[in-house]
Amino acid sequence: MLAGKRILLIIGGGVAAFKSLTLIRTLRERGASVVPVVTRAGQEFVTPLSASALAAEKVYTDLFDLTDEAEMGHIELSRDADLVVVAPATADLLGKMANGLADDLASTLLLATDKRVLVAPAMNVRMWEHPAVQRNVETLAGDGVLFAGPVEGAMACGEFGYGRLVEPDEIADAIAGALADGPLKGKHVVVTSGPTHEPIDPVRYIANRSSGAQGTAIAEALAALGAAVTFVTGPADAARPRGVHVIEVETARQMLEAVEGALPADAAIFAAAVADWRVTQAADKKIKKDASGVMPMLDFAENPDILARVSQMKEGRPALVVGFAAETNDVVDNATAKRTRKGCDWIVANDVSPETGIMGGSENAIVLISSEGAEDWPRMGKVEVARKLAARIAEALA
Repeated sequence: MLAGKRILLIIGGGVAAFKSLTLIRTLRERGASVVPVVTRAGQEFVTPLSASALAAEKVYTDLFDLTDEAEMGHIELSRDADLVVVAPATADLLGKMANGLADDLASTLLLATDKRVLVAPAMNVRMWEHPAVQRNVETLAGDGVLFAGPVEGAMACGEFGYGRLVEPDEIADAIAGALADGPLKGKHVVVTSGPTHEPIDPVRYIANRSSGAQGTAIAEALAALGAAVTFVTGPADAARPRGVHVIEVETARQMLEAVEGALPADAAIFAAAVADWRVTQAADKKIKKDASGVMPMLDFAENPDILARVSQMKEGRPALVVGFAAETNDVVDNATAKRTRKGCDWIVANDVSPETGIMGGSENAIVLISSEGAEDWPRMGKVEVARKLAARIAEALA
């Protein structure tokens, strides 16, 4: 899929930069050519000589190289590639990109390019979670920048959490997806997935049995057709999809905020099983059993209806809004009523009655509800459901 493609690889400064050398080798094995740009900080971890030897290309480091700049070399570099990739993308580079700064070769190339940009962030977990970094990430996603990771794991600093660079093979997969000439190329799709967890106290929460597997499969199927996917997920068991921008949330309110921050989009697919209710005031300490045996009283509040809010937007509504309905009885009637009530375009209804064994399983029994009526799909695996739904979405957005 990468044969003949030319990748401009910007290597930022961070411990994870050593993986960029493996990425160069991987991309070349897949048939791509790689032109490396190593930032000043990146040179503290990767030498230009090693990057050049693996890429079999000249390595660029300085904006003010007189030979190249006589021909506006930074403009040519930024536009001569099929894709610009930043791996690792540090907090500093993300900040420069989001705010239009250009004070070195890497940031100037990113501002001058007319090609798509894919970033693979890598930084300390506290840095990744900082509000300033998350604001920059949301800005870049809204600008159409593609993301690969970060993922959760152990870090060189000794901490554990999100901020770890995804593996080179996965970055290469994301690059292949970004360059795929599928029917959804140039389209941005938001996908929600997994359950939400609504805290009762520090150790208890309200949730449901959603694994998140269907949402992951949908995101990967859309990316395979060329879409830029923003994947907003609750604490799901399923692996996160490759080649998409992943936003991790816990509660329904956090999911709504993430979805609104990811818009505008061409389509929004709401596969998440969002809790309808939350405890009005979660306890800050574990609720203990009363010696009298009396059950504690909990006050509940209704969670925001994310599907209805997006479906009924007066401005900026996605062209296609798809909801999901997990039903245990009267599947078609209940899902049809839900579509009318929410105002969405389609409802993907799923029979999860106990006798089907579907809830938490590997298959789904789907009825697609639209303005044209109910369309029964044969029972199939979640990956097959995702591919069929992605193909229908591509047709609708054509």
